[in-house]
Amino acid sequence: MIQSSLINMKLTPSIPTPYYLIDEILMERNLKILKDVKDQSGAKILLAQKAFSTYAFYPLIASYLDGTTSSGLYEAILAKEHFGKEIHVFGPAYKDHDIETMLPFVDHIVFNSNTQFHRYKDKAIKAGKTIGIRINPEKSTQDAAHQMYDPCSINSRMGIKLQDIDPAIFPTCSGFHFHTLCQQNADALEITFKEVERKFGGYFKHLRWINFGGGHHITRADYDREKLIQLIRYVKETYQLEVYLEPGEAVVLNAGFLVGTVVDIVHNDLPIAILDTSPTCHYPDAIEMPFRPNVVGMDDEAPYQVRLAGGTCLSGDNFGVYGFSQPLKIGDSVIFEDAALYTMVKTTTFNGMPLPSIVRRDKKGNDTVIKSFDFNDFKGKLG
Repeated sequence: MIQSSLINMKLTPSIPTPYYLIDEILMERNLKILKDVKDQSGAKILLAQKAFSTYAFYPLIASYLDGTTSSGLYEAILAKEHFGKEIHVFGPAYKDHDIETMLPFVDHIVFNSNTQFHRYKDKAIKAGKTIGIRINPEKSTQDAAHQMYDPCSINSRMGIKLQDIDPAIFPTCSGFHFHTLCQQNADALEITFKEVERKFGGYFKHLRWINFGGGHHITRADYDREKLIQLIRYVKETYQLEVYLEPGEAVVLNAGFLVGTVVDIVHNDLPIAILDTSPTCHYPDAIEMPFRPNVVGMDDEAPYQVRLAGGTCLSGDNFGVYGFSQPLKIGDSVIFEDAALYTMVKTTTFNGMPLPSIVRRDKKGNDTVIKSFDFNDFKGKLG
């Protein structure tokens, strides 16, 4: 269970649910760990905005990290407007409009194919940008359950395989990017890099930087940070390359919560608490991964077992079965843990579900609504 200011259930009654609550103390704890890795290894660490783009926290994150990485045009613009520092971008494919819009302000552009590299390299170099390619080491370190998150899976569209690299991209290509991990430890990165080194090491002499991508659970309690630091040092000392990491989850791991309320309780073999929040709409990875998020106060050995269900028409819109020491009642709060990552960036208004507000808990324990949504946000994307 997460040790935080929320354990005491001190919620602000005047804030209507559902809402995401981001705990500044917990986020800064992660950022201090990441800075320590930076300081000891010499790597640069970027925020992967695809996992967390709540820009009200960008000033805090920017005080520890080196910049951002974007998955496309809109994230890049957001980084320009609210983060600053280095702006990296990678997309599976860019349109002409994307490149023309981003060139004035991004620093590094990574291409996913030889075709895109040759199409845009002259414009990028003329604009003074460094350009790289994403490589596919074809070395999977994930289990079959996470295949949809595995860029090394069969038929993956992500990255150029060794046999497909066009030597003509050198020396204008200044960096390699690979991203193969998902919530993994440093041993998986070590396995991946050894394969990258074996296959692509002959090209390192042409490069200025290498990007290890994301998926590193660096701030997790059991993560082997010393192994990560030693690997980065090895790359820097052996190949004189700048090393980048771009974690998303590690920045906000265990720093956010989704707060909902029990609206009704129905029965079908066991009690089913229908909430004013939904995994389908507000915590999509719980459905897609899938996994069961922890809940503050849960105890799977407790006698009262209840299914926590979302408020949409989708029959599978369930968080799972949880144990509590006492039965839940209509009006009770339910607080899901680790809800800052891949939630706000993926929310939907399916069934007309309201989007959760975003609440900031400062270092003094004060809660402030920094963003709220209404019917117009639902209506505004339709027409």
